[in-house]
Amino acid sequence: MKKVTMNTILSLIATIDTPEAKAVRAELNAELNKGAEEKARNDALYAQAKDIVMSELGDTPVTIGELYDALEDKLSAISFPKGKLQYAVTRLWTDEIVKIEGKVNTYRKA
Repeated sequence: MKKVTMNTILSLIATIDTPEAKAVRAELNAELNKGAEEKARNDALYAQAKDIVMSELGDTPVTIGELYDALEDKLSAISFPKGKLQYAVTRLWTDEIVKIEGKVNTYRKA
């Protein structure tokens, strides 16, 4: 079931005060909020890693591999693997990092 549908059902039964409606509201709220804690943990992890990465990244273009190698000890300490670094650099922090296209893409601070 889509979240939009669940939210619609919640709004439709919001004023119904029966045990059944309360049970449905509780179940729908639980489903809608599933994963919220994990998302919050991931957001905090990406924010922590961003500070580390941005302090290392400069004007000289580097590959993801070179960047990870330079920061491996710091990123490993916060359990931030190379795959998460690649995701963050190529999708999350694109407004602060410039991608230089090539046979192997390189990245530098914007």
